[in-house]
Amino acid sequence: MKGFRTAIVFTIVILICVCTFTGCIVFGSVAIPFDDVLAAISGGDVQKESWRYIVMETRIPAAVTSLLSGAALAIAGLLMQTTFDNPLAGPSILGISTGSSLGVAIVMLALGGTATLLGQAAVLAGAFVGAFAVMALLLALSSVVRSSTMLLIVGMLIGYLASSAISLLNFFATREGVHSYVIWGMGSFGGVTLADLPVFAALTLLCVFLSMLYIKPLNALLLGTRYAESAGVNIKSCRNGILLLSGVLTAIVTAWCGPIGFIGLIVPHIARLAMRSSNHRILLPATALCGAATGGLCQMLSVAPSSWGIIPINAITPVIGVPIIIYIIVKRRSIFYFN
Repeated sequence: MKGFRTAIVFTIVILICVCTFTGCIVFGSVAIPFDDVLAAISGGDVQKESWRYIVMETRIPAAVTSLLSGAALAIAGLLMQTTFDNPLAGPSILGISTGSSLGVAIVMLALGGTATLLGQAAVLAGAFVGAFAVMALLLALSSVVRSSTMLLIVGMLIGYLASSAISLLNFFATREGVHSYVIWGMGSFGGVTLADLPVFAALTLLCVFLSMLYIKPLNALLLGTRYAESAGVNIKSCRNGILLLSGVLTAIVTAWCGPIGFIGLIVPHIARLAMRSSNHRILLPATALCGAATGGLCQMLSVAPSSWGIIPINAITPVIGVPIIIYIIVKRRSIFYFN
């Protein structure tokens, strides 16, 4: 019966992913008939050649990016929640996302908000450098701070310092620079071009595959660090590996899409409630699929009201995430997260 339920849930989530992916391609700020969308994908005749460009160069990359980004952030959140034994841990909690934002803030203010190809490349470089700088600092401190809870607090403090630096940069920046940074900080899955998509997809899928290698250590950590150590798990190297992997997943998404909030925090809870299990053999793939479905849903909602233009992703995720977090807090005692 449990296996049947698991199969049903996986089927439903996969169907949601397919529906949201289709919706992201069909809907948009430009109204394109469904027949022309199919023709653009299949290489047939389209009424307007600009429609083919919109579908192939904008909508398809954004749809694929939304699914991959949602899966990446959700897996990063699950890894951190299990490792730190904290249901409210997320990709941004260790300051990695904020460090990436700081790198982008420095680059954008230095470039004066220009939108040239060099500026885009510099934004990506700044995001990665900022994220990896924070990760390097956390990995260095992990050799001194052995407690996972204390390391979590240290990460939060690093995030506050990075936020303070961002505030100072915004205060002394030009109007154009501040405007560019604010737009980037709203989050968008449309930042990955068709040319960038193979690199983005390859990096994301590689990290998702590597996360599957931590299924056994994660299941051992559910029973406590002492049990994990007795089962042969090297707690320090495992924690550092998971921290590095979560940071890379967060850095990849933040570099191309901006600091997307709430997905990494809420999706692991959705997957646990749907699967009624904390076994990572089931939970990790379910979390990836639920994250993909959530990312696709957010992208579809952002482009569906075409008369309003494109809504920022970070204006949508709190509407979905806050009620779920409130429910989790209220029902905390009746939900078995780490069983």
